[in-house]
Amino acid sequence: MMDSYGRNINYLRLSVTGMCNLRCSYCMPEKGIKKKAHKEILSLETIEQIAVSAVKLGFEKIRITGGEPLVRKGIIDVIEEIAQLKKHGLKDLGLTTNGTLLRNYAEQLKKAGLTRVNISLDSLNPDKYSQITRGGRLSDVLEGIQAAKEAKLLPLKLNVVLIGGFNDEEIDEFVNLTLEDDVEVRFIELMPIGEASRWDQEHFLTGSEILKRVPELLPLAVKGQGAVARLYKLPNSKGRVGIISPLSNHFCNYCNRIRITPDGKLKPCLHSDLELDIRNYGEDYERFLLDGICAKPNRHYIQNENYEPILRNMNEIGG
Repeated sequence: MMDSYGRNINYLRLSVTGMCNLRCSYCMPEKGIKKKAHKEILSLETIEQIAVSAVKLGFEKIRITGGEPLVRKGIIDVIEEIAQLKKHGLKDLGLTTNGTLLRNYAEQLKKAGLTRVNISLDSLNPDKYSQITRGGRLSDVLEGIQAAKEAKLLPLKLNVVLIGGFNDEEIDEFVNLTLEDDVEVRFIELMPIGEASRWDQEHFLTGSEILKRVPELLPLAVKGQGAVARLYKLPNSKGRVGIISPLSNHFCNYCNRIRITPDGKLKPCLHSDLELDIRNYGEDYERFLLDGICAKPNRHYIQNENYEPILRNMNEIGG
């Protein structure tokens, strides 16, 4: 479906929960979040029907997000139902996870029809990982990564939020993961959303910092409509490095996605407080999606002097 600016919107990010078994400091408050009542979040049946409507409209890619989607009861069944839409035009069904539960789910997810996973990993140091996640264990994620490889949930992507003064000293170590492993390590600029909007400016580094630290990275041609990562590789490496720069080098002019939050709000743009409430549409999910596409703005205005950060944390929106 084409939006008002000629972009083909064919990618739906569908959040199934705002809950998470970690409390990453840029994502949610230290005290955690209050669990929503069952009636406040989308039912699994509604999630499945939204996916059906999206594919009918021409969406080719769906990504299941959270919070941590693997804490949602019935998630395997949801994946299995949505995967059936591959018979009707869905080309890619992905999931974004912190990886800590993946060792128990990877094989089931693959059998259910999941195409691939993105795993969030902001430090390769056990102590720093525990610090940023407020208690997470790096070993759990590493086991999850191995389980994803064994289940062939590929291509495997590792998402690293670049945080000045925290993990920028690990850039080389992250990049070197691609030498002997066919994995894509993606550095993502820290965005001023929710908790992170109050952080000191020194924590916000641009993606160009990666190229300064690792000048031997070679640029690759980007393939695929709506690709947001600029791709690079080390000479003779098996894997790739992606740099995602939504602030310093925004990709709004070819953004092809909309997001639906676990409480049923459609966000045409991540960086805007504009939301459409599914409860105003009854069961007309196609109209819900179409109105969201029509409401998609030309671009975000984060770098404008009078920009006000959005109110919700990332766990409430969907990663």
